[in-house]
Amino acid sequence: MLEFILLMAPANPEGGGGNPIASFLPFILIIVIMYFLMIRPQQKKQKEKQKMLDALKKGDNVVTSGGIHGKVTGFTNDNKVVIIKVDDNVKLNVDKSMVNVVNVVGTTK
Repeated sequence: MLEFILLMAPANPEGGGGNPIASFLPFILIIVIMYFLMIRPQQKKQKEKQKMLDALKKGDNVVTSGGIHGKVTGFTNDNKVVIIKVDDNVKLNVDKSMVNVVNVVGTTK
C-alpha cells in the first residue's frame, strides 16, 4: 500500500510540473477509443436504417418495432407515416421510423 502511495507522488518535488499534454493523454486516448468502439458503429447503423427507410416502397413486406408484420400499401403526411396492410380488412398507420425490417420471409423477388 505504501509503495502505491509513493508512486502517486509527483516526480518533481519542486513543483515545476511536466508537460500538460502528457497529463491529459490518457483521457484523450479513452475518448478516441470510445469513439471507435461506440459512437462510430452507432452512426453507421443509423445511416443504414435511414437508407433502408428511404428505399421503402409500396408492396414491401415489413416488420415494425412493435412486432407487427404487414405489407406497405401507401404513405401519408409527406412520407412520414406508412400505411401497412395487416389483414384483408385491416390497415394500420405507423410512423415510418418504427419500421425495423424490410423484405422479410415470404417475399418474392
